[in-house]
Amino acid sequence: MLVEMLLDAAKARGDAPAVADANVRLNYKRLVGLSRIMCDEVARQTDHDKVGVMLPASAMFSGCMFGAWWARRTLVPLNFLLAAAELGPLVERAGLDLILSVSHFRPLCESLGVRTVYLDELPLKRRFLSLALRRQPPVPVVSADETAVLLFTSGTSAKPKGVELTYRNLRQNSDDMVATAEIGPEHRLLNCLPPFHVFGLTVSSLVPIAAGASSFCIPRFSPAAIARAIKDEGISIFIAIPSMHGALLRLKSAPDDLMKNVYLLGSGGEPLAENIDNGFRKRFGARLLQGYGLTETSPVSTLELPHALRDGSIGRPIRNVEIRIADERGEGVAVGAEGEIWIKGPHIMKGYYNDPESTSNVLTDDGWFKSGDAGKLDDDGFVYITGRIKEMLIVGGENVHPREIELVLEEHPAIAEAGVIGQQDPSRGEVAVAFVACEEGESATASELREFARKKLAGFKVPREIHIVDELPRGATGKLLRRKLPDCL
Repeated sequence: MLVEMLLDAAKARGDAPAVADANVRLNYKRLVGLSRIMCDEVARQTDHDKVGVMLPASAMFSGCMFGAWWARRTLVPLNFLLAAAELGPLVERAGLDLILSVSHFRPLCESLGVRTVYLDELPLKRRFLSLALRRQPPVPVVSADETAVLLFTSGTSAKPKGVELTYRNLRQNSDDMVATAEIGPEHRLLNCLPPFHVFGLTVSSLVPIAAGASSFCIPRFSPAAIARAIKDEGISIFIAIPSMHGALLRLKSAPDDLMKNVYLLGSGGEPLAENIDNGFRKRFGARLLQGYGLTETSPVSTLELPHALRDGSIGRPIRNVEIRIADERGEGVAVGAEGEIWIKGPHIMKGYYNDPESTSNVLTDDGWFKSGDAGKLDDDGFVYITGRIKEMLIVGGENVHPREIELVLEEHPAIAEAGVIGQQDPSRGEVAVAFVACEEGESATASELREFARKKLAGFKVPREIHIVDELPRGATGKLLRRKLPDCL
């Protein structure tokens, strides 16, 4: 279903640009060729049913993605922002014995103890030449419900969950996004989101192919690089997280007419701050269109459109998606009333990998996914998020569970207990703030604890502030009362 999508696009648009970055520019025929090469490499290197890929947004990632599927392997994008101690257990849980990467990530890959093929060391030019001498391999016949991608997310607990997205999930969400947003071959999308993030995987990597369009990749976010690409690459679709938009807004060298040719300027992955939204309208004369989705929904569920806007809304459901607002009993609530956002459609995940209990907690028997987000609907079907039922933090678009940070801080010999909450931040959306109580007779400093956490956590998870208090607030049952943590100051 997904390899066929690429081949269909190549048949119709063979010499047209498909995907590019600062080093590589591939038309559709060349992208098919790279995918064939990576299919051969995967088949030669492993018999396992999954293959890990540790790459940033790039033309090479697209080749590896389609190559893995052509070899009938489940793709496992790996988060290179994680520490080795965090990434290692995920690699083990996925059962990986092969990772495709580049030598830039060699230290991290070597620490994982898994065979790694460094793509920049392969004789790709010679292999491209040899393709003309060989017949194109057949595309494997796959069930629509087979797992195409295994993505790890923080989910609803401190232990990351593996989200299984099927071929149907990804193909349908890509096609429905293309149809809803009216994306065509003439569009060029700017891809600056890492592909281990579901928005980077589907919206930035698959949607352009589904539309027969093209994309330009920036592997490492830089506001200046974004501004140059929008101008020089003829970008007409730019979708990013609000903190990225905020950084671009603060770039003094960006011209005020930067967005004049941008058809769709999307924002998702975390709440959009009012100052960023208003700043874009005032400076660039452009409206940031909000969308909403989760890893479990492949991800796009709602989207604002230029002709369908409502202040404060995250848009209406895209094609083939249903949204309902449910109370604690799972019953629908009245229009305008607040409840939990439930989502239904062909883009809902297969389930959590090897975790049927967690799967049953969020998927109903009739196919509804419980998002954990609080929201409401208006009379015209626009959706509004009013809060998060889950305690998840969203730092720079990445899910961070407070308990994950708390467990690390509590490993310090001087710490008896820890509590973590989120704090609004203009550049990251949210940052973690920790409150800790020391063991009797022990002491620690905030800088010492931050350094301790930095050795065990990815940088974006390290608390921005650590407050040392006498004790943490707890309820009658002993449960930590996170909402009362600021009262400790």
